[in-house]
Amino acid sequence: MRERRTADSSSSAADPSEGMGTLRLKREIGLISAVSLIAGTMIGSGIFMSPEWVLYHMGSPAGSLIIWAACGLLVTFGALSYAELGTIIKESGGDYIYILRNFGSLPAFLFAYTSIIVVRPASVAGVSLSFAEYAVAPFYQGCSTPQVVIKCTAAGCILFLTIINCLNVRLATAIMNIFTAAKLLVLLVIVIGGVVLLINGHTQSFQDAFQNTTAGIGPIGVAFYQGLWSYDGWNNLNFVTEELRKPEVNLPRAVMIAIPLVTCLYLLVNVSYFAALTPAELLSSGAVAVSWGNKVLGNWVWVISLSVALSSFGSANGTFFSGGRVCYIASREGHMPDILSMAHVRCLTPSPALIFTSAMALIMIIPGNFSSIVNFFSFTAWLFYGTTIAGLLYLKIKKPELPRSYKVPIIIPIIVLIASVYLVLAPIIDQPQIEFLYVILFILSGIIVYFPLVHYKRHPQFLQRVTLHLQLLLEVAPTAKNTN
Repeated sequence: MRERRTADSSSSAADPSEGMGTLRLKREIGLISAVSLIAGTMIGSGIFMSPEWVLYHMGSPAGSLIIWAACGLLVTFGALSYAELGTIIKESGGDYIYILRNFGSLPAFLFAYTSIIVVRPASVAGVSLSFAEYAVAPFYQGCSTPQVVIKCTAAGCILFLTIINCLNVRLATAIMNIFTAAKLLVLLVIVIGGVVLLINGHTQSFQDAFQNTTAGIGPIGVAFYQGLWSYDGWNNLNFVTEELRKPEVNLPRAVMIAIPLVTCLYLLVNVSYFAALTPAELLSSGAVAVSWGNKVLGNWVWVISLSVALSSFGSANGTFFSGGRVCYIASREGHMPDILSMAHVRCLTPSPALIFTSAMALIMIIPGNFSSIVNFFSFTAWLFYGTTIAGLLYLKIKKPELPRSYKVPIIIPIIVLIASVYLVLAPIIDQPQIEFLYVILFILSGIIVYFPLVHYKRHPQFLQRVTLHLQLLLEVAPTAKNTN
């Protein structure tokens, strides 16, 4: 860890493409890739697994559909708010850099500490486990898949993504584009199948659709958690602002294209699920999309299993792509070890940060299961989303003169802030659990790390030698910002 490095730092290494210039990550992400990064990350395993849990907590098909629509509206408001932040603070890092610029070093460190060690790796691990579950299911028909096989497959997925993202940004974005197009086609197949079923009179799930609807604030909050898991990725573009071409234009434009598209598809897909399956069948299904395929596609159900696996893989790639940038930017600002802020001198990718994120995700796979990962991730994520949105409100009220190419009406971030407070407090108030205390204690434990290592800069003597050896081994060099 070190003092924050400025853009003109004399310690920056040379960019191979610019002689003795400064090493920077390239702006490789255009509008299509930006839309793919958002939509491709959002459309992962959640829409194929979470409908069962949303219905479980809401109790009725109509209540479930309302949650899905409300989740889409909430993340749309959130993404529009983040788009304004991205046009004011044109740096990569997403929530981390916004909290740092608005609230200072300690809150930003607590976000980075929690995100890098738990939240982002848990998200990558959760999606990779979903990929593994669907990928190996055809080899274990008629019996349950051994957990060791699922976890080893998930580990293989993470290692493969690490190699891709370390080699080339353009390769990683090309994979995102291809997989996003493929998963949109899969969702259209499910939507068309649902339309055919409704035309043929399969509407039994929509009769007395509000019966047994849950009204408690706790279950509704948990239902939101499960629904929002499927929308995770709505703010991913803000983590790579310095790699986005014309961010002042493409950031809000990509948000306005991707999120309404995904929200409409999610609603139609859920309607299709309810057209093919009764609520009881949906609740007893371990894999909703596969159960839908058995009812509608018959012998072609393998197409759904393959599509869900590929969709989860594409989403894991997007999550991994943006997650590594949090580690990279936090290190560049002096909140993590120096080595994590460096980029490969030829590939121009933040390979040390990506490798570290990969290692943490592999650790998360060992004890994890889908439901617990979702709840833990959602609780911590919305705690910091609310903090970030509060920063936008501060800028709108106290610093309205700051130049920005896009402005969101102030009522929108206010709604997102209220929703964030609800999502954090509702489950704790309704059903207090010791796990929530553990989460809070873990976040606060970052203070113990912050003061000696970051504030007072008390670093072990061997750390610099280790950094130099790793720099030679990984062929990486320090970088500077790319905010021009």
